[in-house]
Amino acid sequence: MLLTTTEAVAGREIAQTFGLVRGATVRAKHFGTDIVASLKNLVGGEVSGYSSLLAGAREQAIDRMIAEAREMGADAIVCVRLETSTITQGA
Repeated sequence: MLLTTTEAVAGREIAQTFGLVRGATVRAKHFGTDIVASLKNLVGGEVSGYSSLLAGAREQAIDRMIAEAREMGADAIVCVRLETSTITQGA
């Protein structure tokens, strides 16, 4: 499956549009990660627990988006956008 953030793919023609595909996910953080994050706030630096949580959530969302596109018969997803937000404290 070809994924791109652009509106077109160089050297290829978009022959058919199937519609919007999504790949949402919600992840909860671990209590221990919160403790480490609190300490990092005091001394600074990357909170690797949150970074890996974000990376895993994005990968899962992309996998779900690809699965939905395949079900529609698509061979590419163009103009991909990812958004990260907090739904509630802890998620």
